[in-house]
Amino acid sequence: MQVIETLAEGLKREIKVVIPAKDMEQQMNERLADVKDKVRINGFRPGKVPVSHIKKMYGKSIMAELVNEIVRDKPTSIISERGEKSATQPEIAMTEDEAEANKILDGQADLEFTVAYEVIPPIELKPVDKIKVTREVVEVSEDEVNEQIEKIAENARSYETKKGKAADGDRVTMDYLGKVEGVAFDGGKDEDAELVIGSNRFIPGFEEQLVGLKAGDEKVITVNFPAEYPAANLAGKEATFDITVKEVAAPAALELNDELATNLGLESLEKLKEVVRGQIESQYGNITRQKVKRQVLDQLDEMYQFDTPSKLVDAEFENIWRQINTDLAQSGKTFADEDTTEEEARDEYRKLAERRVRLGLVLSEIGEKAGVEVTEDEMQRALYAQLQQFPGQQKEILDFFRNTPGASASLRAPIFEEKVVDHLLSEVSVTDKTVTKEELTAEDEDEGDDKPAKKKAAPKKKAEPKAEAAEGDEKAAPKKKAAPKKKKADEADAE
Repeated sequence: MQVIETLAEGLKREIKVVIPAKDMEQQMNERLADVKDKVRINGFRPGKVPVSHIKKMYGKSIMAELVNEIVRDKPTSIISERGEKSATQPEIAMTEDEAEANKILDGQADLEFTVAYEVIPPIELKPVDKIKVTREVVEVSEDEVNEQIEKIAENARSYETKKGKAADGDRVTMDYLGKVEGVAFDGGKDEDAELVIGSNRFIPGFEEQLVGLKAGDEKVITVNFPAEYPAANLAGKEATFDITVKEVAAPAALELNDELATNLGLESLEKLKEVVRGQIESQYGNITRQKVKRQVLDQLDEMYQFDTPSKLVDAEFENIWRQINTDLAQSGKTFADEDTTEEEARDEYRKLAERRVRLGLVLSEIGEKAGVEVTEDEMQRALYAQLQQFPGQQKEILDFFRNTPGASASLRAPIFEEKVVDHLLSEVSVTDKTVTKEELTAEDEDEGDDKPAKKKAAPKKKAEPKAEAAEGDEKAAPKKKAAPKKKKADEADAE
């Protein structure tokens, strides 16, 4: 077998592999001899079929199997023997000439094919002792815990039907039908909808117009959807809602006691406080972790500069770009609305894709040298988390991960990345700094691996910096009504 390098430019490689016809014939003869005692052909006793006859009958198909195996398996071993790692699956090219292909299968021509691939650049790891990060820590106060418990109690508050007019704080049960220019719009209808006046769950101006109504009243409410409303067909438009009030209920007294905790499945108010404190600390801890990780990645990005495999960058860019366009479509905005152009956005997100790939390679090398491994238990937990995101579709998800090449890597990559970051944090200089929750949650204009430039062509998100490209199915979002509700602030519960 001959291996001839035909291209070596940057990270791109192309090699030509030639296996002489005589070597192919020898391998085929070995296989023919192996099947000689197994094949059954009419007119011949078992084991007495001449090899020449077997060759005449099965030679071409055996040679085809041999060619397929060589083309499938040899490139990987050849690349490994060259001391290289391919960034993606190598591209194999063979002759498309039918006559030439038949000569190969007949053992009359050498088997030749080319292997094109990009190598992962060698990365010489640098000391990380100069990396310094600040870990912001928030001390959860008793007042904050009590405030959160009050929100929980508010959600669990009971209401008693009253005969009088609805006032601020009362719960109104109603049917409504929304219209724009007199035409009902999708998602603008609901029956037995419950709304607490003053909760600010519906669009501005809606709840205030319920004050003074009582059970049995009908009213037409006029409101304006906010300009930034998620449904583009409603954003900024005036709408009317035909309201029929079915019940008005007054809130019962708000009491923070053991009974509240018991109703939530906990044994006491103190236990509820303990659970809520743990939830708040976990939420702050996640933000702290994100900021610390970002600092580590930013400094690694400064330490390592090298060419990245273009195919990896292309794949990562396509993932990013697909999400950006999805975000824009959902928000009803354009690149111009975000003070940029498509060309500028492409350039910036291309740079982001390069950063992610480069950091992914660095983290991979660090993890490999440190012996970081992802256990089977961790993979199973990640798979279970995926199944939890798709109720009723467990079988489809399991089939996807079992039958889709590379799917399991999408589970492994983020776990591996987090474990490498943990390893780095054990070696770099970490200084704790006590901050307020406002300081912790404030977003730095220049922070965020998902924010490559001052101009950003998509709605701002809080996203964990993603260094290692890992494709995975997105969580299917439940279908939401386009009616007058607006997004509520996140609230801790006592589960």
